[in-house]
Amino acid sequence: MFNRMTMEKRTQHELDEETLFVVSQTFKALSDPTRIRILNMLCCEEHSVNDIAEKLDLNQSAVSHQLRFLKNLRLVKFRREGTTLYYTSADDHVINLLHQAIDHAHH
Repeated sequence: MFNRMTMEKRTQHELDEETLFVVSQTFKALSDPTRIRILNMLCCEEHSVNDIAEKLDLNQSAVSHQLRFLKNLRLVKFRREGTTLYYTSADDHVINLLHQAIDHAHH
């Protein structure tokens, strides 16, 4: 949890281009309702693409597209079992950020 002093120290330093890009891409990932639903689902246990599509009432192509986006940002990881891929969250920091945003929305 950040306090004001920690935040002030961090903002005193200029951000390099790579950091700016990664931060903006993280927020971009969290700006899409479908990706939020997928990340929220994957934070607790792994799921196959078909399972995600079924539980979120989405088509498999849409889920695969969103998972590819999240995988490229290293926010999800997968394991293969036969021909099936099982996905899970890969970044606890982003999941914590997501849960903080959800908690904020509930206030």
